[in-house]
Amino acid sequence: MELNSSKFSRFALNRNTKEETNADFDMSNSSYDVDSIYNPASIPGHEFNVPSFVPFGIFRGFDASVRTVASIYTNEKVNKSVQEQYEKMYLESINNPDEFWGKLATSSLHWIAPFTKVSEGNFSDKNYAWFLNGKLNACYNCVDRWAETKPEALAIIYEGDEPDDQRKITFKELKINVCKVANVLKSKGVKKGDCITIYMPTIPELAYAVLACARIGAVHSVVFGGFSATSVAERIHDSHSTIVLTADGGLRAGKHIKTKDIMDDALTRCSFVKHCLVFKNIGSDVNMEYERDVWMHDAMDAVRPYCPVETMDSEDTLFILYTSGSTGKPKGLAHTTGGYLVYAYATVKYIFDAHEGDVFGCMADVGWITGHTYVVYGPLLNGLTTVMFGSLPNYPGPDRYWKIVKEHNVAQFYTAPTAIRSLMKYGDAPLEEYDLTSLRVLGSVGEPINPEAWKWYYNVVGKGKVAVVDTYWQTETGGIIISPLPGATFTKPGSATYPFFGIELGIVDSTTGEEVEGNGGTGLLCIKKPWPGIFRTIHRDHGRLNSTYFPTKYPYYFTGDGAFKDKHGYIWISGRVDDTINVSGHRLCSAEIEHALVQVDMVAEAAVVGYPHPIKGQGIFCFVTLKDSTRALQKEEIIGRLKMSIRHFVGPFATPDVVLITPHLPKTRSGKIMRRILRRLASKNFDDLGDTSTLANPESVKMLIDEVKLL
Repeated sequence: MELNSSKFSRFALNRNTKEETNADFDMSNSSYDVDSIYNPASIPGHEFNVPSFVPFGIFRGFDASVRTVASIYTNEKVNKSVQEQYEKMYLESINNPDEFWGKLATSSLHWIAPFTKVSEGNFSDKNYAWFLNGKLNACYNCVDRWAETKPEALAIIYEGDEPDDQRKITFKELKINVCKVANVLKSKGVKKGDCITIYMPTIPELAYAVLACARIGAVHSVVFGGFSATSVAERIHDSHSTIVLTADGGLRAGKHIKTKDIMDDALTRCSFVKHCLVFKNIGSDVNMEYERDVWMHDAMDAVRPYCPVETMDSEDTLFILYTSGSTGKPKGLAHTTGGYLVYAYATVKYIFDAHEGDVFGCMADVGWITGHTYVVYGPLLNGLTTVMFGSLPNYPGPDRYWKIVKEHNVAQFYTAPTAIRSLMKYGDAPLEEYDLTSLRVLGSVGEPINPEAWKWYYNVVGKGKVAVVDTYWQTETGGIIISPLPGATFTKPGSATYPFFGIELGIVDSTTGEEVEGNGGTGLLCIKKPWPGIFRTIHRDHGRLNSTYFPTKYPYYFTGDGAFKDKHGYIWISGRVDDTINVSGHRLCSAEIEHALVQVDMVAEAAVVGYPHPIKGQGIFCFVTLKDSTRALQKEEIIGRLKMSIRHFVGPFATPDVVLITPHLPKTRSGKIMRRILRRLASKNFDDLGDTSTLANPESVKMLIDEVKLL
C-alpha cells in the first residue's frame, strides 16, 4: 500500500522507499545540537504485549550498546522494526479507528456486555460517543479483577507528608475499603447518576471515595485541596451535590491544612447539602454539625465489606472535573466511562511501557486530571501498584523523590517541570546516595519542559539510560495526546514530539484562519477527529462547547494552545493563546483572579497576565489601579489585602508573584484593557510591544515600562 508521505512525514521512515530515515532527520542544517538535543526516548529490554496488536519497543536481547549516553547515540542504533511497527499502529488508529480501538477495548477491559458499535458522531455536530451499548464498571476494572487474581499484590503505596507516614494497601484491602465507602454512600441515599463532591488531601481515602462512586454509578467531582471555600462552594452548586466527602485536615510541608474548616465555610453557602462525610486523617479537632456531619470511620465500621458493582453504560458519566474558563466561571468537564477507561489504560500501557509488577510513581494531586488518570485510573486499570504522594518534592529535604524511587522500586516516575526545576537548584548531590536503576521511564507533565531541565532529568536522574517522555494533554483530553513512546521515538528536549494513537493534529493559522499544511508551520493547535478519552460535554452548559472549543471554520477541537511543527514534524507547544495562565502545571483563569481583586473596595480596575517564571513556568502578574480615596494607605498594606482577597476567593496556590499598583492601564479608544501589551510588559519585553496605534492613552505604556523596570 502506497502511503501519503507528506501527510505522515512525522514518522522516522521514508514512505516511498522504505529506507532508513537518517536523511529525513539530517540535523546538519538545524539549530539543534545533535549530541545534546537529538536523544532517544528508548530503552532496551522491554516490549509491549497486547492481544491482537503488533508488539513494539526495543526487543529483549537487542544490542546492549543502546545503553549509551546521548552523545554517542546514533541513528543507526535504532531498531528499524520498532519505528515501522509504531507507524503501522498509528496509521491503523487514524485510518481504521473503529478497528484499532475496538480491539484494544476488548482486550484491555472487562465488559459486562459487549459494545455493538465502536464509535458514532463527529466534531461537526458536537455529539460523539464510543463503545455504544457496552456495559461495564470502572471500579471492577480497576480493583475487583486484580483482587480476584492477585489479592495480595500492592495496589497503593501511600507516602504522606513525613517520610515515615507510609501505608501499603493490597488489592484485597482496597476492594474491602472501597466497598465499605460505597455502602456508606448508599446508606445516605446515593443513587446511580448522583454527583458527589470530594474535597480532601491526596490520601488513600480519596482513592477509596473515587472508586466507591464509580462502583455504585455515582459521578464524582473531586475539588483540588488548595481551592478556597468560595471555589469549593461554586463547584458544589454547579454539580448539585447533596452529599460531600472531606477529611478533618491535612499536612503539607509540616503545615496544617484545615480541610474540614474550609468545607464548613463552603457549606454555609450550600444549604441543600444533606450530608458531609468526614474521613479522619490527622486527628485534628473539628466542628461536626449534628445530623449533617458523619465520621467515616464510624460509618464504615457499621457496614458490610461487600458491595455489588452497578452496571454502567459506556457513555454514562464517570466523573466531572472543573477547570478554569475564559469567562472566570469554571467549566465542569464530563468524562464518560468506557472511552475514558480505554484511553487511560492505553496511555499508561504504551507511553509508560507498563508491565506486570511495575510501581507507577505519579507525583500529582488527585484533585487535578493528572491525578485522576495517572494516580488512580490508569495504573490500576493496568494492574500496577500506584504511588500516592501527599507532600512536596523538597520536604523534608531535596532527596524526597529519590528516596521514594529507591525504597519502592519505582519504574515510571511522572512529575511536573516546576518540580524538576526546583530540585535542580540543589545540584546533583541529593541523588548520589540513591540507586535509581529501577527507573525505566521519566515523565514530564503540566507544561512544556525547558531543554535545561530536560537534560538534567535525562542525564542526572536517568543517567542517560532512561526514556524521558515530555507529555502534552489537558483536562479535556482525558489522557496524554502528544508524547514520545519508549523505543519508538527520537526526542528533542522541549518538544512533545508526536501525537498518540488516534490523535490527528491540525495547525490553523490564527491570522488567516486557514489550516497550515505540511511541516514548519505555526498556529493554533487543533485535533481533527474525536478519540475515546475526550470529554463529552460541559456539565449543565453544553451550548458553551461550540464557542469554547470549536472557534475556527474547521470542525476541529481547539486546545487553546499555540504550537509550532518543525521541519521534522515535531510539535512544540508555545503556550496558551487565551487568558488562561499555566502556573506549575495548573490552569488558572485571569478573569477569576481579576474578580477576586475587584472585590477589594479600594480597587478601581485590575488586569492579570502570565509571565515567564524560572521555576513555575508562568507566574502571575497583577496590574491594579486604585480609587482616589485609598491613596493614603501604605502600598504594602494594599498589596497584602489584594493577595488575601485572591487567597480567599480562588485559593492560596493562586497568590500572585507580582502586584503592581499603577494610576493607569493601557486601553483602546473603546475602553478595552490591552492585555497583550501588559503581557509583554510583565515579561520585560519592552522593545516589542506590537501595534499601539489604537491606544487611547499611549503615555500609560511609557509610565508602566518605568514602573516595571523598578521591580
